[in-house]
Amino acid sequence: MMARWRIVLAGLAAAVAVMASPAFGWGAAGHRTVAAIAMANVSPKTAAQIAVLLRAEGGLHTPECLAGTLGDASVWPDCIREDKARWGHTFAWHYQDEPLCGGFDLTLHCPHGDCITARIADARAILANRRASDTSRLMALAFLVHFVGDLHQPLHMSDHEDHGGNLVNAVIAGGAAGSLHYLWDTPLAEAAIASGPPLVRTYSADERARLGGGKIADWARESWDLARSHTYPQAYGHDICRGPAPAPGTAVRIGRLAFASDLPIVRLRLVQAGLRLARMLDGALGV
Repeated sequence: MMARWRIVLAGLAAAVAVMASPAFGWGAAGHRTVAAIAMANVSPKTAAQIAVLLRAEGGLHTPECLAGTLGDASVWPDCIREDKARWGHTFAWHYQDEPLCGGFDLTLHCPHGDCITARIADARAILANRRASDTSRLMALAFLVHFVGDLHQPLHMSDHEDHGGNLVNAVIAGGAAGSLHYLWDTPLAEAAIASGPPLVRTYSADERARLGGGKIADWARESWDLARSHTYPQAYGHDICRGPAPAPGTAVRIGRLAFASDLPIVRLRLVQAGLRLARMLDGALGV
C-alpha cells in the first residue's frame, strides 16, 4: 500500500509542479479515460458511425488541435481555446456557476444558454441531426464528449464567488500547489486513474444500469451536491455556508489522507461520465 502511494505521489508531484491554466475541465487523462470508457461500451453500430465522423477532422481547420480519434476529440474543446479570436466564445460553455449557498436553478444560472448543461443538449441535438454536415456533427461530438466529462467534475457545476475554486489556492499532498479547481481537474484525476484496477473496460448491463442512468439535470445536481457536501468542506475544514472563506492569498491544505479519500470519488465520477456518455451517443446516433 505504501509503495503504491509513493508511486502516486511521485506522479502527482510531477503533474502539479507548475500552476495550471484556470477553468479547464478534467485534465487530458481524465477526458481521454471518459472517452475510452464510452467507446468500450457503445454499440458496434455507434462505434462505426463515430469512426465515419472522425474522418471529417480536416474540416475543422484546427491543425494544432487534433480530433481524429475520440480520445483526441475529448480534449479538442480545451485545445481550441488557445485560439481566443476564433474560439473564445466557447469558454463559458465548460461550466455553470451554481452558487453553493443559494438555490440550484439550471435555467437561472445559464445566461443566454452559454453554460455546460445547455451546450450538452445542443451538441447532442446536432450530433443526432443526419442532415447536418459531418464537420458540424464531429464538432458537436467533440463538445459532447468533453462537456459530459466536465459536468461530472464537481467544481464545474458550483461556485462560491471564486470561479469554481479557481481563486482558491491549495497546497496538496507532496507539497505541490495549484488552485482547488486544478486539484480536481488534473492531479486527482491522474492519481485516481492510477490507483486501482483499470477503469476502461466493457461494463455489464447491471453496471451500466446502476451507474449510467439519469439525465443532464441529475448529473449536474450530483456534482453540485458533491461540491457542497465534500469538496469545499474538505478544503475549508467547515460548512462553507456557515463559516468564512480563506483570507485572500491563504492556501487551503489537502493532506495525504484527505487526498486518498478523494480517489474513489473521482474514479466513480469518471466511470459514470463514460457510461452516461456511451448511452447518450447510442441515443444520438440512433442505434
